[in-house]
Amino acid sequence: MSKLLYIESSPRKESSASTEVAQSFIDTFKQADASHEVETLNLWEMALPEFDGERIAAKYSLLHGQMPVDDEARGWEAITKITEQFKAADSYLFSIPMWNFSIPYKLKHFIDLITQPGLTFSFSPETGYQGMVTGKPVSVIYARGGDYSGAEVSAMDFQKTYMQMILGFIGFEEINSVVVEPTLADPESREKTITAAKELAVAFANQ
Repeated sequence: MSKLLYIESSPRKESSASTEVAQSFIDTFKQADASHEVETLNLWEMALPEFDGERIAAKYSLLHGQMPVDDEARGWEAITKITEQFKAADSYLFSIPMWNFSIPYKLKHFIDLITQPGLTFSFSPETGYQGMVTGKPVSVIYARGGDYSGAEVSAMDFQKTYMQMILGFIGFEEINSVVVEPTLADPESREKTITAAKELAVAFANQ
């Protein structure tokens, strides 16, 4: 059995291009083996804890080699629970729309919670930062209204570039990307774009 964790970051449901393409990946993954399991984290339905002062203090306690205590420890427990749920998967799938040239704030909130010392990365003066989520594949579906493939506009892409950086930071090496662009096009062109993206997503799901 293999467990896929699907992180859905668009609130638009069936109207979302990123969600539609991700569903093709999920269907293919399920069909490959009846024992395969898919766990979905819809970030718009999750009560994510605030990354507040106590939790930030707990993070810095850990970075300085100290264990959080009292309110810090209680705040850190919620973060640990979410992060361990994330780490328990065998593979990962993100579906991400571009919002203001970057990612939805719900996804940034989730990332800020799970990117923590001792949980998804380690640090030492000798070796620097080391990712701890290793040996697992991740596929990311990026949907954007415009076309950001050109040299002049690629610098405005803080969606894919950020995700590749942060996923690499916490240890992922096998990062598969499916870019759905442009979605703000005439219906025929949009359909061709989504069809091509689905074909690539299916290929990654079959790996």
